[in-house]
Amino acid sequence: MSLLPVAEALARVLAEIPSPAEEVVPITEAAGRVLARDLTARLTQPPFAASAMDGYAVFGNGACAVGDHWRVIGESAAGHGYAGQLGPGEAVRIFTGAPVPAGSGTVVIQENVSRDADTIAATHPTAAGANIRHAGNDFSEGDVLLARGRRLDAHTATLAAAMGYGEVPVARRPVVALLATGDELVAPGTPPGPSQIVSSNPVGLAALVTEAGGVARPLGIAPDRLDALTARIAEARDADVLVTIGGASVGDHDLVGRALQAEGIDLAFWKIALRPGKPLMFGRLGATRVLGLPGNPVSALVTARVFLVPLVRALLGETGDARVSETAILTRPLEANGPRLHLMRATLGRDDTGALTVTPLNSQDSSLLNALARADCLIRRTHDAPAAAAGERIEIDRL
Repeated sequence: MSLLPVAEALARVLAEIPSPAEEVVPITEAAGRVLARDLTARLTQPPFAASAMDGYAVFGNGACAVGDHWRVIGESAAGHGYAGQLGPGEAVRIFTGAPVPAGSGTVVIQENVSRDADTIAATHPTAAGANIRHAGNDFSEGDVLLARGRRLDAHTATLAAAMGYGEVPVARRPVVALLATGDELVAPGTPPGPSQIVSSNPVGLAALVTEAGGVARPLGIAPDRLDALTARIAEARDADVLVTIGGASVGDHDLVGRALQAEGIDLAFWKIALRPGKPLMFGRLGATRVLGLPGNPVSALVTARVFLVPLVRALLGETGDARVSETAILTRPLEANGPRLHLMRATLGRDDTGALTVTPLNSQDSSLLNALARADCLIRRTHDAPAAAAGERIEIDRL
């Protein structure tokens, strides 16, 4: 039986995603959250014509020539504008961000005037309308500036605040339950007994879920017993996603598939054309999406990047593609690829010209966490790709 291509598998994982539930959070807590609705500016920015420089707001809208002079009749500071109106031959001392007084259309910077008591004279010419930020120059009330599905960061959260929002509507964070399986596993920090290893995969998967915007719910370690597995799976029925780790293969002790079948899973696929990560499973238990990851740590983390991260982002209603693909110059040759998409761990560098280079790690064994931690990208080798020579450009995904 042919293996399911990665693109088709991902399409099945992302099919029929419901619109996320909405909640309102303070703008000070909104960074990293995804907007549930378009945000329309409630204010105009700037709300008034403001000075862009320290100087003098002078009467009229025309240009200023050397020798022009004015009488200073007041001051306009940020938060304390000049309340009067300028007449011919008058000026107001003005500071950056302060309102431009009525009757003025030009600000002469302080370096371009000389002052004697209350009289100033231009020492350099100034263009008409210079050094003024006009009302609405940034945005106007009613402008739609941030679209639904946009993830807020430092810049966009600042914009939302300036638009007049003290609270913003965001998508509810999807809950991702993480279940490690196997008698050989012990929790991190627990000394392993004979034939045991540390259950490290949930730590990395929880980090990926959090980075993607979800809420990780660790379910601990289920032993290799059908009753224990079904009990833990039942605990995840209220989660948006259940991720099982290991135990989904065909060995006598690989019971995850049997437990999920006993619970009534609607299986979408099992086994995909990916290396590492061939024994990947996906299905649904009612409204809960179930992603069965391989137990090898590299396989688990790589497949989580390919499938779990996009799934969390889709459940948030986030728009755009998080995967940014680019190319780099290969530093050593690669042999022809087989029938599966191969995501090879690699490190980035620069050659003598400053061009981006990529070097595959010597071992691509899917159990080597130390090698994965040293990698900063994945080389993307499409199925049946021909051999690649050193110096060729090759597609990469940054980690």
